[in-house]
Amino acid sequence: MGVAELLLKRRQELAARNLEEGKAYYDAFRSEDGVVELEEGVLYRIEEEGMGIKPEADDRVRCHYHGTNIKGEVFDSSYERGTPAEFSINKLIKGWQLVMPKLSVGTKARLVIPSRLAYGEEQLSKEIGPNSTLIFDVELLEVIA
Repeated sequence: MGVAELLLKRRQELAARNLEEGKAYYDAFRSEDGVVELEEGVLYRIEEEGMGIKPEADDRVRCHYHGTNIKGEVFDSSYERGTPAEFSINKLIKGWQLVMPKLSVGTKARLVIPSRLAYGEEQLSKEIGPNSTLIFDVELLEVIA
């Protein structure tokens, strides 16, 4: 077996393991109190309910977030940078696009996004491998427009 074949085999094994471990995490989170499951498969739980307006799919929002894989490894965090992020909702991964319009400004929520609604089979970093389930703690601060 050549190097390319060996690397492909390892990547396929990692993708299969990530999918299996992600499903186990997803199923465990789904059984917790207060978890909402969207038809498309995203799970979320409101940690603190906000009282502001809800954004629409084509709005820009300002939020703080902390993103990890199921092992708790941080891949991105506006909290750690000390500056909220601004996003156009329709430019985000599908899991975020589905949940953000359901949150009111001021809401803090935990999102669990299966790989097919995140980055799928892409290997983006050490923390986001192929078929990675992603966890985001999100605080919606403002709808910009």
